[in-house]
Amino acid sequence: MAKASEIKNGNILRFNGDLVAVEEFIHRTPGNLRAFYQAKMRNVKTGKLVEYRFRTDEEVEICRVETNDYQYLYDDGDFFVVMDNRTYEQFNIPKFLFGDAARFLKEGMNVIIAFESEEPIMAQAPHSVELEITYTEPAVKGDTSTNATKLATVETGVEIRVPLFINQGDKVKVDTATGSYIERVKN
Repeated sequence: MAKASEIKNGNILRFNGDLVAVEEFIHRTPGNLRAFYQAKMRNVKTGKLVEYRFRTDEEVEICRVETNDYQYLYDDGDFFVVMDNRTYEQFNIPKFLFGDAARFLKEGMNVIIAFESEEPIMAQAPHSVELEITYTEPAVKGDTSTNATKLATVETGVEIRVPLFINQGDKVKVDTATGSYIERVKN
């Protein structure tokens, strides 16, 4: 157990039985009242934001979290199977930890996963991925206006909106957080 004064931004705490990531931690001394720490924390599992005031001498549990690079191997039902790049050990990671970015994962990609006492608590896909267009309608001449886009299917099976000049077989860079087209990749 540690004192509240030892908490730093980015720490993972066990708070009311849940794991929370500290996003903002401020020391306050209002007028003639006792000092306290104002904390904004995000629940690791649900993503909910929690605000709490810690007394300066309050006991808190700071969790030890190990974060490493892993290689995504394959999809296995509700889990993704990943491999530690150093020990070649394989782990099953629940898909929901990746959020919407899970749609763009391709075999062989590197992902970042955080473990707390052998349990995966956070997973992060790359910010952008390069994917091949497997199907798109050809652009019709005269069909243009400002920022005209069309639907295209990428190799992971997800449909995204791309500019009219993108053709089947082109490689594009996609933002995994929003699912939006960034640019065409030069060969």
